[in-house]
Amino acid sequence: MKDIYFHNTLTRKKELFKPGNPPSVSMYQCGPTVYWTQHIGNLRAAIMGDVVTRSLTYLGYDVTLIRNYTDVGHLTSDEDEGEDKMEKGARREGVSPEEIAQKYIDRYERDIAALNILPPTICPRATNHVADMIAMTEKLLEKGYAYATPLAIYFDVSKAKDYTKLSRQNLDELRSGAGAGDVSDPDKQNSRDFALWFFKAGTHKNALQTWASLFESPLVEQGEGFPGWHIECSAMSEAYLGETLDIHMGGVEHISVHHTNEIAQSESVHDGAEYARVWLHNEHLTVDGKKMAKSEGTSYSLEEVEERGFSPLALRYFFLQAHYRSKQNFTWEALEAASRGLENIRKTLRTLPESADAQSDEKAVSRFAEKLADDVNVPQALAVFHDVLGSDMGGDAKRATLIDMDRVLGLGLADSMKEKKEAIPENILTRVKERDELRAQGDYAGADVIRDELEEKGYAIKDTPDGGRVERV
Repeated sequence: MKDIYFHNTLTRKKELFKPGNPPSVSMYQCGPTVYWTQHIGNLRAAIMGDVVTRSLTYLGYDVTLIRNYTDVGHLTSDEDEGEDKMEKGARREGVSPEEIAQKYIDRYERDIAALNILPPTICPRATNHVADMIAMTEKLLEKGYAYATPLAIYFDVSKAKDYTKLSRQNLDELRSGAGAGDVSDPDKQNSRDFALWFFKAGTHKNALQTWASLFESPLVEQGEGFPGWHIECSAMSEAYLGETLDIHMGGVEHISVHHTNEIAQSESVHDGAEYARVWLHNEHLTVDGKKMAKSEGTSYSLEEVEERGFSPLALRYFFLQAHYRSKQNFTWEALEAASRGLENIRKTLRTLPESADAQSDEKAVSRFAEKLADDVNVPQALAVFHDVLGSDMGGDAKRATLIDMDRVLGLGLADSMKEKKEAIPENILTRVKERDELRAQGDYAGADVIRDELEEKGYAIKDTPDGGRVERV
């Protein structure tokens, strides 16, 4: 197990990572709200979480990763305004919220598999943990951190200890939260209080997803309704990872509201016990220097990327070229360059001999690991990878080293070489061996005849110290 340093959003410092029970690491990453196809910015966030997980594993840690699906309670703002996004999707397509959720979960899982993102240990759905959310809400009521109105149950921000410690904003400058729905709740004590539970009342009286009164607290008169968005992640993370997480990861847009509220409610429930030891936040993806937006026609999906002839792994390779904490700008020209770069990597690897007992180069692997241990600096680790690729290292060792590094990069290099080998017919491979024998005997004219014959059939031969290497052209 190698020491790793993370830039912790909570402290604004790069610090040595100290999990609670090493080498085990508990990690929670905010997953998608499944009311629509996820755009490539959302998929970049998933890849950033994947490289963090892969890096930890590579460095000797045992990671339990929870990435959730939000299928209820996320309103059209990130606060307490608007309609439920799942209901919006259901009305858009004329089906139930449950059907919308399953449709877009299936689509998302297809996308992340195509991008070679490792599946999380558990991928819980919010609707399967409503009882946990209610139990947490009741504890907050009992401890005096929450209160009920006829429209909702709110967390009392004034009771939270150091409420803005993650965002470091002045409380007076924070955006005021709205009431339950589009209309302000006159019984709300403070405009910044946020909803833990929405009753089936007011603007949500016709809500499509509600749960009957499960509250046992005498402080709640009715109960039927649905959870607020923030309580969902707190309840799901605790259900699988306990009171304190080692790592919580999500987008920078969640720092000031969603993650701030998660900390407040979780630490209040558990009498100040730390919610997460380390907070990691990935930056945004822009398109042609602008924010992605459906109205601008720049909110691209993976399907659109594929329709333009690019492989999902070319997109992954593009994403690896920027640090998770750095903004990255997407253009089709940049993706084209990444696609060519990935193919060049594959072509070079196909020229390298394969040996069952080949060992990776210790010095190169150590340099690669050092970059990962420095706040998962994948772009610098990728530079080490390219140094090895272009080096004069022995072919079998070079191949073993690059494949070892791909455990983190996730470009599927071993599989791509296997597929290429399987595509070469046995009779073609036999002719390559015959050509090698002619060259060994000094019969270069005869060897050229075989080369010309194979080129006519669509195969090119590259001569290496270990013999001819053939590939389809």
